[in-house]
Amino acid sequence: MSILEELESRLAAALQQVLGEEVDGRVLPAADLRFGDYQSNAAMALAKQQRRNPRQLAEEVVAALDLGDLGRAEIAGPGFINFHVAPAAFAAAVSGLLGDPRLGLPDRGDGRTIVIDFSAPNIAKPMHVGHIRSTFIGDALARIARAVGYRVVTDNHIGDWGTQFGMILHGWKTLVDEAALEADPIPELLRVYREVNARAKEDPAILAACKAELVKLQAGDAENTRIWQRCVELSKQGLEKIYGRLDVRFDHWLGESFYNDRLAGLVGEFLAAGLARESEGAVCIFSDGSLPDDRDPFRIHREDGWSDNPAIIRKADGGFLYATTDLATIEYRIDEWSADEIWYVVGAPQQLHFRQIFQAAERWGKRAEFHHVAFGSILGEDRKLMKTRSGDNVQLTDVLEEAVERAGRVIAEKNPELPADEAAEVAETVGIGAVKFAELSQHRMTDYVFSWDRMLALQGDTAPYLQYSHVRIRSIFRKLDADFDPSGVELVIGEAAEVHLARLLVRYGEVVPQVLDDHRPNLLANYLLELARAFHSFFEACPVLKAEEPARSSRLALCEASARVLDHGLGLLGIRCPERM
Repeated sequence: MSILEELESRLAAALQQVLGEEVDGRVLPAADLRFGDYQSNAAMALAKQQRRNPRQLAEEVVAALDLGDLGRAEIAGPGFINFHVAPAAFAAAVSGLLGDPRLGLPDRGDGRTIVIDFSAPNIAKPMHVGHIRSTFIGDALARIARAVGYRVVTDNHIGDWGTQFGMILHGWKTLVDEAALEADPIPELLRVYREVNARAKEDPAILAACKAELVKLQAGDAENTRIWQRCVELSKQGLEKIYGRLDVRFDHWLGESFYNDRLAGLVGEFLAAGLARESEGAVCIFSDGSLPDDRDPFRIHREDGWSDNPAIIRKADGGFLYATTDLATIEYRIDEWSADEIWYVVGAPQQLHFRQIFQAAERWGKRAEFHHVAFGSILGEDRKLMKTRSGDNVQLTDVLEEAVERAGRVIAEKNPELPADEAAEVAETVGIGAVKFAELSQHRMTDYVFSWDRMLALQGDTAPYLQYSHVRIRSIFRKLDADFDPSGVELVIGEAAEVHLARLLVRYGEVVPQVLDDHRPNLLANYLLELARAFHSFFEACPVLKAEEPARSSRLALCEASARVLDHGLGLLGIRCPERM
């Protein structure tokens, strides 16, 4: 049981003793360490419910509170209960972390399955800077959810179907360069698409030819199906190279095309059940009147008042839309993967779409917790959406190459003695880690400026700073004559810097699960920065290798715990730690 859990358990026992009933004794980390390590406003909340004096109730609770060797409690203000944890309790907790491969992470899964839908690029188009947020946030959430015991299924719902394939099919037959296709398929497919798209705008005959190719594909034409399948396979090969470099993996790649044969039946089921109806030739889902207009995603406010805002699941020409495919996807994920929760890591502009889909699924009887994990935009130095000079999206491969190249220059300047092959490997680790951390250290709804100099700095709130902190700790152990085994060490901490470092180490198991409460990896990123700063303060204030025993071994154990937590925490964000920098 962690220190936080122990405090909550003992507070709950004291509250029950005073009130004569079982109540929740929630405890939180203190906002200001001058007033303690943890605090609770439980007495204040309960006093309000029972119309009692909150400070008087707090005094009764503290009198009944048995903390033993854990520390002491005191009352502040109108009835806050502040807890001061004893240094020996922190020391014992850090010792427990060193013997625990989970580093204090709780098992919160309770057998629940979470399906996470993220990244989702389009076939035949390169991944660009706009895919950074979905890919990195989704991957981090998957890693963290698995770490705290959930069964996680990750699905890359790629855009492998749609009107653009009419143009690609026409271009494949008339423009494609086979050699370029084999060498690097995605740029060649993008070139073909752009050229056909430009020609179609000028020549109605080409546009008609593209539509004819799409109709043939949708009808199951053998040649077009073969071309489409090869196009998808080549694109996936190119995408997998990027994902491999990013250390991002998916359990499934079920794209839009996977659900094609389910769509007609789905629309028929919605019509039969009265969940949708025809309107001007299209099949639409309308409001069922169960929500007020201002909370109903199927209602919209215009100048003349509230009006219908339906979701179309079949167009008047018989075509299907994203809404149809997304509903079929939800059904599959619940039926086949037993999803208890489904998280969609998709940009904020899609909020209305997902509100409609989630409510439609619930009316359809699909039982799961649905979450749209929305995020903001990445901006250039001019604080506008990050684009190339020609107005195109900046390609993700270009971002990664630039990051690795810049990291290589920094490493060459700081450590010119590093062998070339090792320097290249470190540059890859540091450069890609820097791009990931620049994303994951932001609140996901914040629009942030993409700054190379800031993200690659060895000081400040960056991945290189955290990686360097880990390297610095590991360099301490390379100076020892023999391997250090912390298992038999009794931690004795007394210096303020030691206590603060231990305090943060034991909080690791508290912070990681909190990330999932609102899908915010930045909570973990910020914690790791705070931990690294605490380590550097400790290392400056407390000699380690030159200390006398038992302080020397105790401080080495603190170093070992710090290195493990930094490495593990960065790993949950998908960032690796090099041995040297």
